[in-house]
Amino acid sequence: MAATGRRYMVKDFNHFITCYLCRGYLIKPTTVTECLHTFCKSCIVQHFEDSNDCPKCGIQVHETNPLEMLRLDNTLEEIIFKLVPGLREKEEQQELDFWKKNQPKTNGQADNLMCQRLGLPGVGDGDGAGGGADEDGADEDYHRSDPQIAICLDCLRNTGQSGESTVSDLMKRFIRCSSRVTVGTIKKFLSLKLKLPSSYELDVLCNGEIMGRDHTLEFIYMTRWRLHGENTYPMVLEYRPRIDFG
Repeated sequence: MAATGRRYMVKDFNHFITCYLCRGYLIKPTTVTECLHTFCKSCIVQHFEDSNDCPKCGIQVHETNPLEMLRLDNTLEEIIFKLVPGLREKEEQQELDFWKKNQPKTNGQADNLMCQRLGLPGVGDGDGAGGGADEDGADEDYHRSDPQIAICLDCLRNTGQSGESTVSDLMKRFIRCSSRVTVGTIKKFLSLKLKLPSSYELDVLCNGEIMGRDHTLEFIYMTRWRLHGENTYPMVLEYRPRIDFG
C-alpha cells in the first residue's frame, strides 16, 4: 500500500527555525553549549549583557563570561536560508544598509566595514585578503571561522544594458574570502569596487555558465569548477554587464 506524501509548509518548521527571544527567523544561529538552545547571535549576545542564564531554560551558562559558551551553527543557518526564500538576500541588504547608515563615511571606512561583515576584502585593501585590520587596529573578522577560498575575478568585455561595456578590470583580481559567500554578495562587492550605480546589473559566470545569486562559492567550486576537471587554483569567476536579450 503506497503511502501518501504530505506537503510541508515552512510554517511547519517554525518551531525549529525561529528565535525564542525575538520570535523571528534565526539569524546567525548561535547555540548555548551548556543546554543546546539556539538563538539569533545578536539576541543572545544582548541577553548576556544583563544575565548569565539561558533565557529559555534558566540554567546558568557561565559564572562570569557566558559568551565563551556560544557556538555558531553554520549548518542550521544554511538550512534556514534554503527553507525561507529571499531571507539571505534580505539580511545581507539590511546589513549593507545598516553599515552605510551608521559607520563613518571618510576614507571608505563604511564600505570597508561592510565588506568585512560579508567576509570580503575592503575597498582599500591592497593585498586582496579578507579580514584585514583597519587603521584603528580593529581587526574583528566576522567570517574568520569559515573555510576560506581563493578566487580570481576576471572582467568579460561584453556589451550590456546600455549597449557598451561600463565595467572594468579590478585593480586586485585575486581575493580570499569565506567559501559561504554567495554570488549575490560577489555582485554587491563588484558594484562597490567598480562604483556602479545601484540599478546596474551584473552577471557572474563560471566556465561560461551564469551562476545563480544564491550559489555559494563552495557550491560553485564543487559542482562547476572541480567537477569539470579544473584543478587549477584559484577558481576563476568572470563578470560582465547583464545582457538584455529582449
